[in-house]
Amino acid sequence: MIGPLERGVYLASRSPRRRELLSQIGVRFHLLLFRARPGEDPGVDERPLAGEAPDAYVERVARAKAESGWRRMLQRNLPHGPVLAADTTVALDGKIYGKPADRAEAAQMLKDFSGRTHEVLTAVAVKQGDWLESALSRSEVRMKALSTREISDYVASGECDDKAGGYAIQGRAGRFIVALSGSYSGVVGLPLYETGELLEKLTQRRG
Repeated sequence: MIGPLERGVYLASRSPRRRELLSQIGVRFHLLLFRARPGEDPGVDERPLAGEAPDAYVERVARAKAESGWRRMLQRNLPHGPVLAADTTVALDGKIYGKPADRAEAAQMLKDFSGRTHEVLTAVAVKQGDWLESALSRSEVRMKALSTREISDYVASGECDDKAGGYAIQGRAGRFIVALSGSYSGVVGLPLYETGELLEKLTQRRG
């Protein structure tokens, strides 16, 4: 059971999926990221480092997002509160698949995943003052063999836009999924078990 967090947490994410998932487990939150303001931290460089493993990459970025969110809270002179951030990436054969730059890249990602099992890695991080903790969710997703028509129709729907790996399991792409081993919420974008555990740690620390 997640302990009470008096004023809730700041969510350092623009993702509606993460908002829905936090609401699902009853966590009160305040949106920290709307539109960037002049003079604010521009955000986090999400480019992988040379030779960086997918799990190390996603956890590094989630922690950097939490740090960035904490700085943004201070810049806006908001009441101090815990900042929660997350990052999701997809991996196949050690290659990192982030958000596609365009729909042609999204189509190529789906071709790569077609008929194969890939990993979906989501890291969640919570920062409160000098305390920063993170956790990693690792899931395996097997996708059916996709026809050229299925890929083109899916990409044309626009659902691939701004999605790690170029697809959304909670949307139309759900029909492509043969099997999932791991955390469904983690594949969507916020692993609820790991999130709850981090918030419980925070509650115990504050208590």
